[in-house]
Amino acid sequence: MKIAVIGQSLFGQEVYCHLRKEGHEVVGVFTIPDQNGKADPLGLEAEKDGVPVFKFPRWRTRGQVLPDVVAKYQALGAELNVLPFCSQFIPMEVINAPRHGSIIYHPSLLPRHRGASAINWTLIHGDKKGGFTIFWADDGLDTGDLLLQKECEILPDDTVSTLYNRFLFPEGIKGMVQAVRLIAEGKAPRLPQPEEGATYEGIQKKETAKINWKQPAEAIHNWIRGNDKVPGAWAEACGQKLTFFNSTLNTAGLVPEGEALPITGAHRPGVVTKRGLVLFGNDDRMLLVKNIQLEDGKMIPASHFFKGEDNSALELTEAELVTMEAVRNAWKRILPNILEVEDSTDFFKSGAASVDVVRLVEEVKELCDGMELENEDVYMATTFKDFIQLLVRKLRGDCKESECVIDYVEKTVNKLTLRMPHQLFIGGTFVDAEDAKTYETINPTDGSVICQVSLAQISDVDKAVAAAKDAFENGLWGKISARDRGRLLYRLADLMEEHQEELATIEALDAGAVYTLALKTHVGMSIQTFRYFAGWCDKIQGSTIPINQARPNRNLTLTRKEPIGVCGIVIPWNYPLMMLSWKTAACLAAGNTVVIKTAQVTPLTALKFAELTLKAGIPKGVINILPGSGKVVNGDTGIWGSQGSRQLEIHLVRIGPAALCALTGEQPSAEPVEWEEVTLKPH
Repeated sequence: MKIAVIGQSLFGQEVYCHLRKEGHEVVGVFTIPDQNGKADPLGLEAEKDGVPVFKFPRWRTRGQVLPDVVAKYQALGAELNVLPFCSQFIPMEVINAPRHGSIIYHPSLLPRHRGASAINWTLIHGDKKGGFTIFWADDGLDTGDLLLQKECEILPDDTVSTLYNRFLFPEGIKGMVQAVRLIAEGKAPRLPQPEEGATYEGIQKKETAKINWKQPAEAIHNWIRGNDKVPGAWAEACGQKLTFFNSTLNTAGLVPEGEALPITGAHRPGVVTKRGLVLFGNDDRMLLVKNIQLEDGKMIPASHFFKGEDNSALELTEAELVTMEAVRNAWKRILPNILEVEDSTDFFKSGAASVDVVRLVEEVKELCDGMELENEDVYMATTFKDFIQLLVRKLRGDCKESECVIDYVEKTVNKLTLRMPHQLFIGGTFVDAEDAKTYETINPTDGSVICQVSLAQISDVDKAVAAAKDAFENGLWGKISARDRGRLLYRLADLMEEHQEELATIEALDAGAVYTLALKTHVGMSIQTFRYFAGWCDKIQGSTIPINQARPNRNLTLTRKEPIGVCGIVIPWNYPLMMLSWKTAACLAAGNTVVIKTAQVTPLTALKFAELTLKAGIPKGVINILPGSGKVVNGDTGIWGSQGSRQLEIHLVRIGPAALCALTGEQPSAEPVEWEEVTLKPH
């Protein structure tokens, strides 16, 4: 089909590229005018392909269509208009012109949340389901007939960014392409939108994003996450407007002890703790905010609110000065309106947008040999001077902002003071399970309770899979060289050796192993396994195969070995750390990321191992560990929870009671041994 694409942003660019790959002819692209001298990604991509690009500032004036604009559009002869994230009002003379009409992408399950800021309102209203709609354009406000809808679960701590990046962006692109395919095949439905359940709320702006404190904690949490990152939910405190980001209701084990922060209109003063800012709803329930933006635009960890700013600047080495100038040039390329990037130049006040944050992060990673850097770091250090200081600290390995807060359980055993993490490990952070669910892990030698361990739920599996998938597709792990990957695994093995007595003691305590056996075998062989596979990292390579019958016989078949993506690992109880090492080290060496389900009865060495991966510098999300019930985590929906993964198929063996007796050496019962093979395939 001949298609006109009317839209903008990376979303529009991806839809455009996929439509061309499908064989459709894009006869013209209509996007927004350049912003601050920068062209929209959709327009840039089309110009590379020689496709006509139009950047009309408006299509009509005072309600009347502009004749010259319509004439330029009609000259293209489009058979279908595709509008991916179109922010302009397109006149009906254009909407109805093609023989197939026009289709639009909308980031909500219409008719709910018609109009702008639909993603924000999905979260603000606390919807449990979200998704997107592709509908036939009409002269109403998102009221046209439905063509296609896809939905997803809204996770408790989703923000606009996480929901968009996890589902609305990747699945929305596929949905647009699928919709065009249905139209081309003559199979596209037209389902009238019902009025039942229809809602409309206005666009979210900074002046309307002030927090109403006369509501429960969950509603306040939904308001904050629904406005994160733009426009940002704010309140008045300490004589200025404070904007709150990264809110969570997961406050299990949090004691609100710290310095009080009086907030105008709040039911109770907030409390600045080491984990962040604790806020209270009018139901006296708590929520936790991790980041605060000050009125001058600077973003800080909420836990640092009352701490004086560290004005001690690092003195840079000659090599670091060279890096600084390279980064300065990157800022110049991204901020074309700035003649000179000075120490005081503010990235966002100079016209940068969220898409520029992504570009800056990628360029700096390239300049700094794949150093781990996140979008959040740019928001935390908005001036050039602060950004360079942050980079240098990261390069030197002493960036305090990257430290992970761990809630340890301490026990004195074997003349050692053990400090044991007991929470889930997801995305490089120790977190509580959904609803703060826990279970007791028992010392098998005397039946005593060692500690409470977080009990993973299906939603926690979804979070772990999303973190591992993001780390594989977008993170540092897939970008660093194989040699650097091996270097990190060697470092991890060294740290395991430094902590071998502690690991062996935890293994003896939690699994009932003899200490000397645990030290030599459980831990010793685990260390050797990681060193072995660390050496394999830069030796995984393909091959060339001659094709003997080919003419001419210089043709070759080339093979290339690539990581498959996210791997699910289920660990038994008897050799917890060694089994983890056998499976995990091989997956990591090949460049995969992992979600590990520990045995319910022996989770503690795996969680201590997770702490060591942080110290080794393994990027966030590469390793995720979920203690808990196999029935819940590995159950009907599989290790991947409700999301699923198209890259994984796990084979488990379920053992009947008699077989279990035979394996454990207990007296078998009279019933026959039963083995049942279960295949858990992706949804």
